[in-house]
Amino acid sequence: MLKLQAKFDLHSDVVSDILRKEALVCRVEEYSSAVDTRILNIERDGSILYSWKGATETTRIGKYDSNTKQNKLLYSFDKQVCVSSCSLNKEETLLAVSLAQNTRGEERLKPISKCLTLLIEISPINNTKVLKAVDCRVKVQFLHQETDRRSVMESHLLLLTEDGYVDLYHVLLTKQEGYRVVMMNPERLSKTVERIVEDLIWVQWDEHTQRLYYLTHKDKFLLRCLQFYTNHNYDTVFELPLELPANPFCTVKFANLGFDHYHMERREQEHIRMEVFTNRIEERSMCVCYSQPLKDKQELIYTVVLVHKDCKTSFRVSLGSDQSQQKATQLHPLFIPIGYYILVYLQDYFLHCINTRQQEMPCHSLFLSGQDVDMGLHCQSANITVLHAEEESGSRLLDLASGKIHTAELSPAYLLQILRSDTPRCPSSKADPKRLAALHCLLVYMGNDPNLEQKVIEWLCDNVNAFESFDQIQEFILASLYRISYKKSLSLDKVLPYSSVFDKKEVPVCLLKVPGVLCITELHMESTLKGKGFWTELQWNTERAKYLDAVPNPRYRPSHIQTDWDKLRSKRSPSSNMNHFEENTKKVLSMVDNWCLDKKLVPLFQEEDHQQRELIGLTVDKLREHLNRHLPRLGKKRIDLLVVSYVAKLMELIRHMLESVWLKYKLGARVLCLTQQGSPAEWSVFHFMFRILEATRGLCLPLPPGYHTLLTVFAVRCLPHHTFLQYIDHGFLQLTETFVSRLMTDLDNSDANEILKFSIFKRLPEPMEQRIYHMWDHPASSASISRDYVRTLLEKDNKNKGLTPSSRDKTGFRPEFLPLTYLAKILSDVEEQALNPFEEQENVDARFVEETALKQTLILLGFETK
Repeated sequence: MLKLQAKFDLHSDVVSDILRKEALVCRVEEYSSAVDTRILNIERDGSILYSWKGATETTRIGKYDSNTKQNKLLYSFDKQVCVSSCSLNKEETLLAVSLAQNTRGEERLKPISKCLTLLIEISPINNTKVLKAVDCRVKVQFLHQETDRRSVMESHLLLLTEDGYVDLYHVLLTKQEGYRVVMMNPERLSKTVERIVEDLIWVQWDEHTQRLYYLTHKDKFLLRCLQFYTNHNYDTVFELPLELPANPFCTVKFANLGFDHYHMERREQEHIRMEVFTNRIEERSMCVCYSQPLKDKQELIYTVVLVHKDCKTSFRVSLGSDQSQQKATQLHPLFIPIGYYILVYLQDYFLHCINTRQQEMPCHSLFLSGQDVDMGLHCQSANITVLHAEEESGSRLLDLASGKIHTAELSPAYLLQILRSDTPRCPSSKADPKRLAALHCLLVYMGNDPNLEQKVIEWLCDNVNAFESFDQIQEFILASLYRISYKKSLSLDKVLPYSSVFDKKEVPVCLLKVPGVLCITELHMESTLKGKGFWTELQWNTERAKYLDAVPNPRYRPSHIQTDWDKLRSKRSPSSNMNHFEENTKKVLSMVDNWCLDKKLVPLFQEEDHQQRELIGLTVDKLREHLNRHLPRLGKKRIDLLVVSYVAKLMELIRHMLESVWLKYKLGARVLCLTQQGSPAEWSVFHFMFRILEATRGLCLPLPPGYHTLLTVFAVRCLPHHTFLQYIDHGFLQLTETFVSRLMTDLDNSDANEILKFSIFKRLPEPMEQRIYHMWDHPASSASISRDYVRTLLEKDNKNKGLTPSSRDKTGFRPEFLPLTYLAKILSDVEEQALNPFEEQENVDARFVEETALKQTLILLGFETK
């Protein structure tokens, strides 16, 4: 599941260097067996602090620079000591150390404290100042703020104690003899201390953002955050009430504050494990994760609070009832942040890859259990520590047992394996949720990799038929568009569609529940936020989430425009909106043209498709209306640009899908030739294109102009003629003027082709039929052209003579011989315009008039004589 890359190896990067440098002091054979190297802390710049004990009976502290790959000795004690905490200031002039006092042997009889905290001058090595001597554990951590000052003559040190308080020391420095950096007035150091936190029961340090998270409990559990700024001031920027069990921690719990090898808390003593993760580059997100095992019920409860979404979700997982599995309930899962995913991993039991961006439904988070769990770790998870790292470097995992650090990323190969694990023919109630979650991870989280996207498209080609629970092509389109648009504005997170599942009238049960997992989601976390930068963005994200949770249907659903589209198609006369829709379409297609000038592999965007142009314009209009309603803060101009870009990317995405299958099956220009029968490869492409048509129709999404023509070309080459006509009659294929004109000119007039052409003529609308007849070299076409020509001449002559059409001409039957029809029309019009001699008489014998008229007609026709 994880793709690991080695970044640091304590043995090869540090121990081997120590052995080489100490070779002159003692023999390598003796020293190598005695060296004991331990990682103590990792500073903000990536420097790794470590200690080692050797045959010289001393303890030394060194630093490994992750950028230069060099080691540096910082300080040597004159005897062996137990270093439980260590930190180095940014300028490398001061070293803070907490020592666990040795109370064995003769030392046990002396009245000494359990922990001694020292501040040591190391530039050069000079004075040592005792900061604390107490009977509880003490953690030390220097602040590392960025500053524009070239020479910083002060340092600021945090002391965090097991007694539940945090002190901040302001250490002033001065230079002596031009190079010696020493503490100014070290005897007054105790007067510079400031107590900034009291009564904490849990604390976590984030070195990259310089934040201190801590938990207190009076009337309720309250999680707070102190933000330290570049001017060394600090402020409480965050508060969040939490619901935790009574007495969640046996002692004060330190997180991300170095590694104490002399006080390793046993896992079974942990009632609660809690961690806070933030993403400050892309997401402006914050997650609070904590777990609680229920030993009596063989269950594990873990909760993920999404502050940026103003919600929390609790998961209850059953671990089974075997006696051999009871030990597992004494352990907590690992929380591993990777991008906007939180991985919850309990070795030998389950892996839950929680999607914190698309958290509405469980089917977009990947849950694996039993034999499906393969993290790719080569050690016990109990030895793994998750290091908080900057987002661009990915998560880092430290194996304390081996001293190795790896960066961890989700493995695309593993996710592709999940996609390919089953076929649609197999029962998919269990496989579909995994496939859907893996597909979204590949498309949204990893979709920037074109090679990976190509592999997903190939998988779509190999699995064309829709799955039982979801349509994979619809998911590909919406998820890819979501990823592309989200980069342009984070505000689109909760208003743009990312999955077709939301468009289903009834969502399948397998997508709503995870087997063996009970999920409960709560809204409105009552968090308090203030501050600048990240905190301002996080506060706005939280407020926007609250608003969108309160309004109905905040997420745009493409299928909701189906009613408007049906009304628009039913109107034969142009409506007032047509010009508006056409302007929208021109904006979209002009943007597509700018993107696709060098791409001419698939013949799209080369013809007018009035129906698709209308749908493009309607889609732009409805999406713009939706964004203006829910995100007015963005402004109309920006929304208009985002909407046009979204629909243009839809056109380009479909084109990209076709280009990929074009290359996959090595198709050329011959596929457009109507005289040849389609090959198996062309049949596969036709099937894929037809599924794209089904997917877009199901969501009422437009297609690129020219798509219907290309699809119909493949259909007439791959399908029997009678099947082809059935596809047309059922509305699956659309007869475009470009296709029909090519059909008339490219196909000869064999018996089968004549039948096909006549069948198509019957299915054409009258205006198109008249235009197409001129392109077919056939007697029927010539007769039609002659009739049209004579009709035009006679109607022109009729108009010049000023004769108005009669009512009988409008409704009666016309013979096909046009001269006779014209003569009958002239006589009828003259008869109607002549004076009726009987009109002014009051008493008329109708029977006599009828018989007289009949007699005269028979005489005129020569059937009788006068």
